[in-house]
Amino acid sequence: MTTDVLQDRTVLDAPSADLLFHQARTASEFLDEPVGEEQLRAIFDLAKMGPTAMNIQPLRVTWIRSAEAKERLLPLLAEGNRAKTAGAPVVAVLSYDTDWHEHLPVVFPPAAGNQAMFAGNEELRDRMGRDNAHLQAGYFVLAVRAAGLAAGPMGGFDAPGVDAAFHAGTSLRSFMVVNIGAPAAPRHDRLPRLDFDAATTTV
Repeated sequence: MTTDVLQDRTVLDAPSADLLFHQARTASEFLDEPVGEEQLRAIFDLAKMGPTAMNIQPLRVTWIRSAEAKERLLPLLAEGNRAKTAGAPVVAVLSYDTDWHEHLPVVFPPAAGNQAMFAGNEELRDRMGRDNAHLQAGYFVLAVRAAGLAAGPMGGFDAPGVDAAFHAGTSLRSFMVVNIGAPAAPRHDRLPRLDFDAATTTV
């Protein structure tokens, strides 16, 4: 389906659709250009607006910016991911807060009375935190693109090791590492996507 046809069916203009979807690519290599604090704030301010169950917002972000922090992170990544991260201006470690229920009075006042119930059910908190943080990770990637940058999300890393190195003594559990920066030219064409008929069913 062409971009023109898609534009006729959505309220998103063509340049925005290209920025977020059609022309955006997962980045493995980055230009040597800095990413500023204001860009990181803009990314988070966009990503936080996506919906989550009961508005619990369990996603937490640890920005890896200093050389010292990156040196601690690199050995904890799968070998094939280390060069990608070493060349990224900023790396975001995405985690979920297993104690997200403590924020219920602020983020969802009608459910504030459920704090005690969630406090006593660690398994439920962990599942809800993990599932909704993964949902927020999708918003996060789109927010990076909306800020004019490229994201390289990765799952190949030692999550307990990252938590020990960066989240010791907290209720955070890491689940994704996202390299962020201005992308270098991709090395290959975009890989194919499944079409509507192959990936959806109407009942």
